[in-house]
Amino acid sequence: MADAGAGGPGSRVWDEAPDGLGAALLNTLFDQSAVGLHVLDTELRLVRVNFLTDMGPVDRLLGLRLDEVYRLDVPQDTEELLREVLRTGVPVLGRLVRGRFTGAGGPLLSLTVSVYRLDDAEGRPIGLMAAIVDVTAREKAQARERCLTAVRERVGSSLDVAATCRAFVDAVVPSFVDFAVIEVVDDVLRGADPPLGPLGPDVPLRRAAGTGFRGAGAEEGELGEEDASSDEGADAGRPGDGGGREVGVPEMRRLAPHTPYALAAADLKTRVVLLDDDTPWLDADPDAARLIEATCAHSLMVVPLTLRGTVLGLLSLYRCEGAEPFDEDDTSLARAAGARVALSIDNARRYERDHVIASTVQRRLLPQDQGPRTALETAHVLLAGRNSGSWFDTIALSGGRTALVIGTVGGHGLQTAIAMGQLRTVIHALAGLDLEPDEVLARLKDTAHRLAEERAALPPGDSLQKEALTATCMYGVYDPFARTCTIARAGHPEPVVTGPDGTPLEADVPEGPGLFSEDSAPFAPTAIDLEEGSLLAFFTGSFLSDAGSATRIENALAHPAGRLQELCDRVVYTLPAGSHPDGAALLLARTGTVPADHVATWQLAHDRTTPSVARGLVREQLEAWNLDEESVYATELIVSELITNAVRYGTPPLQLRLLLDSTLTCEVHDSSSVAPHLRHARTVDEGGRGLFIVSQLASHWGTRFSRDGKALWTEQEVKPAEDPDATGS
Repeated sequence: MADAGAGGPGSRVWDEAPDGLGAALLNTLFDQSAVGLHVLDTELRLVRVNFLTDMGPVDRLLGLRLDEVYRLDVPQDTEELLREVLRTGVPVLGRLVRGRFTGAGGPLLSLTVSVYRLDDAEGRPIGLMAAIVDVTAREKAQARERCLTAVRERVGSSLDVAATCRAFVDAVVPSFVDFAVIEVVDDVLRGADPPLGPLGPDVPLRRAAGTGFRGAGAEEGELGEEDASSDEGADAGRPGDGGGREVGVPEMRRLAPHTPYALAAADLKTRVVLLDDDTPWLDADPDAARLIEATCAHSLMVVPLTLRGTVLGLLSLYRCEGAEPFDEDDTSLARAAGARVALSIDNARRYERDHVIASTVQRRLLPQDQGPRTALETAHVLLAGRNSGSWFDTIALSGGRTALVIGTVGGHGLQTAIAMGQLRTVIHALAGLDLEPDEVLARLKDTAHRLAEERAALPPGDSLQKEALTATCMYGVYDPFARTCTIARAGHPEPVVTGPDGTPLEADVPEGPGLFSEDSAPFAPTAIDLEEGSLLAFFTGSFLSDAGSATRIENALAHPAGRLQELCDRVVYTLPAGSHPDGAALLLARTGTVPADHVATWQLAHDRTTPSVARGLVREQLEAWNLDEESVYATELIVSELITNAVRYGTPPLQLRLLLDSTLTCEVHDSSSVAPHLRHARTVDEGGRGLFIVSQLASHWGTRFSRDGKALWTEQEVKPAEDPDATGS
C-alpha cells in the first residue's frame, strides 16, 4: 500500500490498482451520482458539473460562477461560504440554502450544500467540489410534521372555543399557510348542539379566530379586529408592498351559495381552489373577494370542521405570493388538523354548556335579595369563573344578630354547584338553632362527611366516584349589642378587618380543618371587638392570588367612607389580571349599632308580680313607639307568658328586652340552662298552654343559649297605629 498524495492523508490507493481506475471512478460519480456535483476552480468558476435535472448542454455552463448557475436566496452568503472553505480547507457539510436553477420557474427549492477543498500533491488548493442535493420533498414533509405536531401540542389544552381556535392559527401561520380563518356555527359558540350536516345557507357562522401576515416588515396580527386607535390587528397588507391594506374578515356571516365555502359545508368535503382574477364565484361573495384581493392569495383550501356527522364550522386556509399552491399532502395535513380542531371545539362546547348550567344553578342557589340587617350593612361581589362552588350568605338571627357566611366547594360543573347548595341549606338550618360558630362548623363537617360517604358509595363506573370533595367555610356572628363578631373557619382564609378609620385590625382566627378533611381537630372561635363603622371582608381563596393580596385588600379598605358596594368594587379593581380564573366571592360588612330609641331593656324582679309589671312596661313602650293596639295586646300576652315561664322554671337575674326593627323582638333572659318546650294541652288540662299561645301570636320563636344562661325570644310582624287626624272628614 502507498499513500495517494492527491488523496490526502486519510486516503489510501493500492499500488497494484489498474491504470485509469481514478478516472473511471470520477466519470462514474459524475454520470451516475444521485448528488449534484460541481467542481470549481480557485476563482469559483465551474470546470466540471453534473445536474439532477435536465439543464440542457453542460458546456454552456462551464466557466460560470455558482451563483450564476443557481438563483440563491442569499448569494453573497454562499460566495462567502465557498471562499472560507477555499481559505481554511475545513469542509462544510449539509448547509441548507434556498434556491433553484437559473431560468427555471416555480418556487425556490430547499438545497443542502456540502463543500470540500481540492488540493494538489503538495497540498496546495486547486479548487472546490460542491455537492448539492435537492431536499425539497424532505423539508416539506418535515415541515408538515412539525406543523401537525404543533397543532397537537397547542390545540386542545384549553376549554375555551376562542382560545382553541387562536391556538390553531398560531400553530399553522406562517409555517403552513399565510392566512387562516376559523368560523364556528354561532349556536355552537353558545354551547348548543352542532347541527347535522349538510350545513344550510341560513345558518350563521361567527369568526372565532383569523390570523395572517400583513405585509413586508409587519408583525403578525388578528384579522378583522376593529381598533380605532391602531391599525394593528385590523389590516392586512399585500406581501411585499411594505404597507398595510385593510382586510375585513366579517364577524358573522351566512355562506353565499355557489362558493367553495358553501360547497364544503354542503357535502362536508375539503375544497382546494386556485385563485386568480377570473375566479367566477368571487362576485357572489364580496367579503371573500376583498380578502383575496388585498392579500394576493392565490390558493385557498376550505376544510369543514365535522364530528360524528355534525358540522361545527369551517376552516379557511390561504397561501399568498411566494408560497406554493396546496397539494395532496397539504390537504391530508389540513384534514388531520381540522379533525383535531373540531374535537377540541366540541369538548370546549360541552364544557361551556355544562359551565353555563352549573353557573345558572349556582346563581339560583345563592341569595337573591339579602335585604337589610339589624345594625349591619352588607355588600357582595361574585366573580364568574370555572368554579361553580363559591357561596356567601347573610342570615338574620335572633336578638338583632347577623350571621356572615362564605365558603367554596372545589371543582367545577353541576355536581359542584349541587354540593354547594347542600352545604348552604345545612348552614341555614344550623343558623336557625342559634348555635355558636364553632358548633355550626362542627355539625356542617358531619354533614360533609355523610356527603362524601354517599359519593364513595356510587357504582364504580360512575366518574363522580373518583372526584374527591373539598370545601372550606367561614362562619361569623355579629352582635350589635356586644359589638363583637365571633368567627370560626374551616380551612378558609382569614378575614380582613379594618377599623372605622381604615386601620387594619388583627383577626387571628385559628384555622380549622376543611369540611371534607379527615382531620377531626375541633374548631376554635375568636371574638373580635369592633367599633361602629368597622369593616369585615370575607372572601374566597381566589382573592388571595399571591402573598401581597391581603395587603392590597387592606389598602383598598383604608378609606372606608362611602357606599359599601363601591368599596367592594375597589377591592376587585386591585386584583391582577387573570388572578381569579376559578371565580371568586367577596362579602363586605360594615358594623353598626342599634339606635337607642329602638331598644328598651329592663331588669326585673324574680317574683310572681313581675308578669303584671312587665305588661305595663311593654304597653307604655309600644304606645311610645306608636304601634297599633292589636300588636300591643299580642305583645302583652307574649311577654306575660315568657316572664311567667322564667319566674316559674328559671333562675335570676331576669331581664326583658324589646327591639323594634323591621319586626318586633321580645327577649326574656335568665341564668337557667333548662330549655322550655312546646306542649299541646288537652281540653281538660288547666295549664300547659303558655308556649302554645306564644307560638300562635309570634311569627318566630326560639331559645338561645349563652355562657350565662338562656334567652327566650319571639318575633312579630307589627304595624304603626292609625293616625286619627289622617282619616277623611
